Amino acid sequence: MGKISAIEWTDATWNPWYGCTKVSEGCRNCYAERDMKRFGKDFNTITRSKTTFRDPLKWKEPRMIFVCSWGDFFHEDVSKEWRQDAWEIIRQAQQHKFLILTKRPQNIRSMLPAFWRNENWPYPHVWLGVSAENQARADERIPLLIKIPATIHFVSAEPLLEPINFYLYGIDWIITGGESGPNYRPCDIHWIRSIRYQCQEAGVAFFHKQHGGNNKIDGAWGGRELDGRTWDEIPKESER
Repeated sequence: MGKISAIEWTDATWNPWYGCTKVSEGCRNCYAERDMKRFGKDFNTITRSKTTFRDPLKWKEPRMIFVCSWGDFFHEDVSKEWRQDAWEIIRQAQQHKFLILTKRPQNIRSMLPAFWRNENWPYPHVWLGVSAENQARADERIPLLIKIPATIHFVSAEPLLEPINFYLYGIDWIITGGESGPNYRPCDIHWIRSIRYQCQEAGVAFFHKQHGGNNKIDGAWGGRELDGRTWDEIPKESER
């Protein structure tokens, strides 16, 4: 949970706080819960970090930073003061790109900082995304996400639990990935191909993280190659 990340689509992770509560089907085998237990931390208690809260200000080289990989930035139980402090760090560290992924898009608008509404609205170095593990969650969360102005809107379809037909208007990036871990639920390769095709048809960047499972192939759970190559597309920023 620090400067270097093993997550393929980001350079670093930053957890100003950690801990969460489960809200949907994709949470069942939460990797963050497994990781936190391994480090002796209570997943069900949201705790402010004592050591990493200001890390982005220390990192001078530009990075893509996945925010709250061990939690949810827009969780309703996070202290308002903590979130305000985190937003201020984000405002100052404009050399980075902050990727904020949530399962709670209904909370985003009320938790945006004042600077989001000024002349820089939306703030250019913050990307907003939602998790969507199945059709129901995609239909529920994506419309809420795209109502919020952002430089980049993205969707993480991981763990991908069923085929999804996306409504891609307003979406710039789709990340797919199968579930990993001891109780993983298999991901069908045809579901991934379908999403790739949808992205190609709509001109949306497509990134495939892993097939999923318990075995690593070339450093990824289940491997990453799809039809003879890896898919590592990153969206180009555009003004909304």
